Amino acid sequence: MTRWIALVGLGLTAVARGQMFTDDERTGVVAYWNEPGRYRAGAPPDSVKAGPFGVRLTVDGSKWLWDYNRARGLSKGPPTETPGAQNPRETVWEGWIEAKVAYDRFVAAEGADRANAALGKPSKLASGPRPAHPGPVPADLVTLVGNPPAFASVEAPVWHTVTFDDGLEIAYADNVSMRPRYAYYRFDTGVMSGGESVRNLPEPDLKALCAEAGLTESEFRIFKAVSLLEGGFDSVNTYDTGFVSVGLLQFASLSEGGGSLASVLRNQKIVHPDSFFTDWRRFGLDVTVDGKLVAVDPATGVEAIGPEANRLIIRDKRLIAVFQRNGRISRPFRLAQLRVAKAQYYPADDQVAVYTGTEIWTGKIRDIVRSEAGMATLMDRKVNTGKVDPLPAVLAKVVEDKKLKAFGDLAEYEAEVVAALRYRKDYTKDPALTQPGKSR
Repeated sequence: MTRWIALVGLGLTAVARGQMFTDDERTGVVAYWNEPGRYRAGAPPDSVKAGPFGVRLTVDGSKWLWDYNRARGLSKGPPTETPGAQNPRETVWEGWIEAKVAYDRFVAAEGADRANAALGKPSKLASGPRPAHPGPVPADLVTLVGNPPAFASVEAPVWHTVTFDDGLEIAYADNVSMRPRYAYYRFDTGVMSGGESVRNLPEPDLKALCAEAGLTESEFRIFKAVSLLEGGFDSVNTYDTGFVSVGLLQFASLSEGGGSLASVLRNQKIVHPDSFFTDWRRFGLDVTVDGKLVAVDPATGVEAIGPEANRLIIRDKRLIAVFQRNGRISRPFRLAQLRVAKAQYYPADDQVAVYTGTEIWTGKIRDIVRSEAGMATLMDRKVNTGKVDPLPAVLAKVVEDKKLKAFGDLAEYEAEVVAALRYRKDYTKDPALTQPGKSR
């Protein structure tokens, strides 16, 4: 605590002029990151054999696909799925888009093969006959979304290696390979690492960590089930619409450079202040009182806040490596992730309103969803979309169909409710979780 009090005192002058870091601190950050061997960039290790060039989805193409889905009212589905046609006209559009994507990727593969061959590498990315050109884009598709860009390009990913003073080394490749029709790709300089999956952590250690963070045994099982879809405490992603996404449930900074990720840092800063300097400030990272990320540019010492901090963290891999390092070795950061996950995403105490046609019933989700599989289903939705929709509509339909008389009566039909709300995974098939209508 003494270190934190001293840190606050040193920072008063900086805060007075609108900065989180003092001049001496920013000088120290720049000096640290520019020590010999701290950071290096080069070709990915797997490029030695086949060559550095490959085929990648374009950012413009991904944005166009998102606009296309939104214009059709299909932007709310799981990001792992590609929405199909809903009517005959969309069938025509889908056929053209699929042909365009296949053609663009083949042409890019040919270009990558030529670029690798020029370096003496035996690249064979383009195989089979060249797909037919898709022809002119349907006019009504242009009216709906605009002129489609190229969906694929030739890229040479860069391998970024960051080495900390304790010897920990973290490496990433940018230009991450995406599904051909992934609609959420936004930063070609972004990186990703799944980290160490929760399922691989020793069960006793994970249970102890969750208990320290205030989770019950039941909540522990639900968290473990849902987090398997997202990664580990040390997972990171800076290529998509979350901007900077980190940790157990991919806490995201979003476009404003704050979001749930800043909430995690604020939680650690408040609950574990002694660890905050060691984990964050000495590397040039902090969080404002109102929940915005702060980052010091390792190259220049310039301080960035919010959206500018987002851009800096995405661009400079030394900074995102700090997040992964702390997820891997910092217990306070892991505890903060768990506390914020429960506060922001665990839906048991969320109020839900049900319109019955003549009145509105209100109550807590825990009063009608009592199984772990059901709670995991709702948490999965809330983690990915920020909401438990369409829960109110599903409940209203059950009330009407079953002629229910009170909010609590909905608990009897939990199985039907959970089935209607299934999102990315069917938790009713997870034997580790209690099920609707059943107890452990």
